[in-house]
Amino acid sequence: MKDVPDAMIEHPCDIIVKITTTNICGSDLHMYEGRTSFESGRTLGHENLGQVVEVGPAVRKVQVGEYVVLPFNIACGFCKQCERGLTNYCLTMQPQPDLAGAAYGFADMGPYQGGQAELLRVPYGDFNALRLGEDAAERQTDYVMLADIFPTGYHATEMAHVKPGDQTIVFGAGPVGLMATYSALLKGAGRVWTADHQPDRLRKAEEIGAIPINTAEQDPAEVVKEATLGLGADNGCECVGYQAHDPQGHEDASLTLNGLIDSVRFTGDIGVVGVFLPQDPGGTEAQGELEAQGKVAIDFGMMWFKGQRMGTGQAPVKKYNRALRDLIAGGKAKPSFVVSHELGLDEAPTAYEHFDARDEGWTKVVLHPDGHGNGHKR
Repeated sequence: MKDVPDAMIEHPCDIIVKITTTNICGSDLHMYEGRTSFESGRTLGHENLGQVVEVGPAVRKVQVGEYVVLPFNIACGFCKQCERGLTNYCLTMQPQPDLAGAAYGFADMGPYQGGQAELLRVPYGDFNALRLGEDAAERQTDYVMLADIFPTGYHATEMAHVKPGDQTIVFGAGPVGLMATYSALLKGAGRVWTADHQPDRLRKAEEIGAIPINTAEQDPAEVVKEATLGLGADNGCECVGYQAHDPQGHEDASLTLNGLIDSVRFTGDIGVVGVFLPQDPGGTEAQGELEAQGKVAIDFGMMWFKGQRMGTGQAPVKKYNRALRDLIAGGKAKPSFVVSHELGLDEAPTAYEHFDARDEGWTKVVLHPDGHGNGHKR
């Protein structure tokens, strides 16, 4: 923790948001552990909600005093990708011409500071900020999930084409995996299995109606096949990423991908939202030289033989966040069930230590820069 200069209006379309709620994301841990190119000294935090305190002279919609939640994607709204709804791959906000996509406080996604701070500059505020209703202040732990993990989990189910009555398997019971599980259930999936080896996270999955699979004790593919006449699940979601590891802690970036190829039936769909990167500075020591270059040995022959389809990439949050907001506002969704801790921003270093260690009970940490953290949520 350190003092930094206040965020300021740098462009007529900017807004400044006083952050009242910001989350620690599993993606932050990759940077926290030094497994990305993220520069030391930058501010982390891409799951942000707060109150608008200043607007640039070109801002027309967003007003001072409104509560807004901010997609982790920073997008312009007018480039070729944004016009197609692919705000996750904006060409304007990514300064490198050979790359696409920008985000707050994230490796290789532009120079933008994160929101684990008191103030945040939001480019193109009219486009990027999602305005919230009168219940925003008291329901921040629900609405802040619209910044990333709720739309990301939902995106996994979209890429997997989850439909009412489907049988779906989700690899990973971290916050995003729980949101994918929750999204599949909201869509009316008949059965949803959630696979992980963290008992506290599996309990969360079971609480919302999923069938937990403890990978320390069972092979997910065998469990699913036994329940589906040997055919496998209709579809599946990968919500772990390149630091996937077995119950003994051995990393294997192919672990969950191959598990899904095995678990999902012929012609089934797989949605991959777990983070995979083209470079991993710590990958050589943790896994191998190929993995450090983003090369993962998956069972492609079996995937091809089974005629499966795989969708990949970060979520275009704006594609989903308005509808998901209205589900929350209408009482149909309560994504805050994942929250285990609400803490003040000054407690972030300790929270990172516990969350990174996957300590018992640390399922999702919410930080309040205004000092309104209250320790354990439940």
